[in-house]
Amino acid sequence: MSLRKDKLSEKNKAFMRLALDLARQNKGLTGLNPSVGCVVTHKDEIISYGKTDIKGRPHAEVVALKNNKINFKNSNMYVTLEPCIHYGKTPPCTNIIIKKKIKLVNYSIEDFDKRTAKKTKNVLKKNNILAKIGLIKNEANHFYKDYKFSKFNDIPYVTGKLAVSKNNKIYLFKKKITNEHSHKVSHLLRYRNQAILTSYKTINSDNPNLNCRIQGLEKFSPVKFIIDKDLKTKINSKVLKPNSNKTYIFHNKKDKNIINKFKNKNAKLIFMKIENNIFDLNTILKKIYSLGYANLLVESGPNLLKSFLNNNLINDFYLFKADNKINLKNSVALNSFIDLLSKKFKKRSQINTFLDKEKLFRYQ
Repeated sequence: MSLRKDKLSEKNKAFMRLALDLARQNKGLTGLNPSVGCVVTHKDEIISYGKTDIKGRPHAEVVALKNNKINFKNSNMYVTLEPCIHYGKTPPCTNIIIKKKIKLVNYSIEDFDKRTAKKTKNVLKKNNILAKIGLIKNEANHFYKDYKFSKFNDIPYVTGKLAVSKNNKIYLFKKKITNEHSHKVSHLLRYRNQAILTSYKTINSDNPNLNCRIQGLEKFSPVKFIIDKDLKTKINSKVLKPNSNKTYIFHNKKDKNIINKFKNKNAKLIFMKIENNIFDLNTILKKIYSLGYANLLVESGPNLLKSFLNNNLINDFYLFKADNKINLKNSVALNSFIDLLSKKFKKRSQINTFLDKEKLFRYQ
């Protein structure tokens, strides 16, 4: 009997891990909603599956159960996060679970949304549906750490990124430090974040596109946010071109002529109050979250990144390290910045990526 139970437990875990793999496919692409995976089985055979759609709807459970040609009665469901019970822009997922007469719902962890958290089990029980919680919960908790953070703090989960030379320097002028392999990983970070934040200084010195240029993923380029108190961003910058993705600019300028120039470029201007001649970064993050962006990449020069670090507003940091040294006068040493990374984060790990001789470190 014990051996049979062990085999059943491993099979259940396998179904849930498949659901988690489905959730991973759209992670960072589902707006304020978490990316959820769902697998439906009958007599231990998979009969349907689904994942949260791009921008957050429909939910994974709805995608998995929408096929009217399948008889879902007495089926088992494996879903990575507690199914919602509340009405939002769509009806709750429990409605369709009840309608399709699912027999058992396994969900890995409870939701962090107060409207649903710890309530689904009772809703299902009233409709004679058994609910079990806890399959691969450690893996699920790790996967949903960014969603949990945003739900509890009402700000995006923030990832920082910077590239330095082998001797921890950067150029003062526009010149690439890392190789094409590292660049592709940078574009993957843009793909995995709904929004990207930088300063006008970075825009004016580098004139970047700030988009994802990996073939097939271009449409997932992040929305751009620029911190520019006095609206000094060059009006002919690539980020303001007609074919560029949406661009927001945080500013404190009242000159209507300047404001209209940016509006004519379809920039979305957000007026923010300043204190001691600077913006409050936490207020900026709350605004970004209120606009529907739960994952933010900060890709800028070291000064803005340092401000985020000093305010404890970066959750993850990726440091790309080139194999070449910079010995030019027009360069800046960042040893103190890297020391700050070590001070602010408990864990540093080297990621095994194929970057030729370059290295990638992740701080968490």
